[in-house]
Amino acid sequence: MVNNKKVAVVLPAYNAGNTLQKTYDEIPFDIVDEVILVDDLSNDNTYELATNLGIDHIIKHDENKGYGGNQKSCYNKALEIDADIVVMLHPDYQYTPKLIHSMVYLIANGVYEVVLGSRILGKGALKGGMPWYKYFANRILTLIQNILMNQKLSEYHTGYRAFSKKVLQEVQYEINSDDFVFDNQMLAQICFKGFDIAEITCPTKYFDEASSINFSRSVKYGFGVLGVSLSYFMHKIGCGKSKIFK
Repeated sequence: MVNNKKVAVVLPAYNAGNTLQKTYDEIPFDIVDEVILVDDLSNDNTYELATNLGIDHIIKHDENKGYGGNQKSCYNKALEIDADIVVMLHPDYQYTPKLIHSMVYLIANGVYEVVLGSRILGKGALKGGMPWYKYFANRILTLIQNILMNQKLSEYHTGYRAFSKKVLQEVQYEINSDDFVFDNQMLAQICFKGFDIAEITCPTKYFDEASSINFSRSVKYGFGVLGVSLSYFMHKIGCGKSKIFK
């Protein structure tokens, strides 16, 4: 705990058998109380390894629900166990668990309700091997999103995030997509609700075992992201209504 606040780490897992051990071993259990892993019907030994590691809560989907669907199960379980601070960490070891202290303390001390680990602050993205086309797309999409949503974030596409319980209770993440655009929808909902967002510099690693979407799905994701931001803008100026903004 930190300041008497219960801390949970959620691991949305899919075929993470080669990296789960390294990720789990670096989680700072001096402040983390419980770990939740949701296995989205992996084809490898993710579930068996999670069991052998003694992870506190393990959920295995009986069908592949997608990246967004996995997170929904993660957050529902975190609220069920009454976690006060929830850190979403990919078990593919792309993001270092060593930043959990910094992210959690910002929330536990009442400074922010949401903290993002940004690959763009500093030189973490390219140094860690992010492909140039993804870096370029990240920068262009983020610029457009900041304009449409009146924000000043360095990126909207990081998968390393920490939330207070209040955020998870007030944001209707359950109605979001089950696909990769879920992350962007949830972040847009957080902005819509007026929660302040902190960003910290986050190194990242791109390697064969790290999860990544291919070019065609990246294009689909990019158009989905633009759609979310445009819907946000139209909703704000009263020219359209989106069900995810309530």
